[in-house]
Amino acid sequence: MSILNDLAATIEARKGADPDSSWTAKLLAKGPEKCAEKFGEEAIEAIVEAVKGDQGRLTAEAADVLYHLLVMLAARDVALDDVLSELARRQGISGVAEKASRPRS
Repeated sequence: MSILNDLAATIEARKGADPDSSWTAKLLAKGPEKCAEKFGEEAIEAIVEAVKGDQGRLTAEAADVLYHLLVMLAARDVALDDVLSELARRQGISGVAEKASRPRS
């Protein structure tokens, strides 16, 4: 997971950077809504490649999804460690039981 932690740290460091100096800074400067939109676009591209069955393209799109997820989280000040802690909390709990324990909205 070190690469994800490193990437999250780089993204965090770009928060105050000049938008002309970095793609990440440019995305963050556009606000959380744009970051979420870009994450959604990348997720759809990954879905398309999964359906096509092209492992190479799916791998590349999955990397884009992870990057844009981290940008979206940073835009809303959600730390990767918090997400990882939530996953750790769920470890060993069946998906059915975990979903049943969530508050209904």
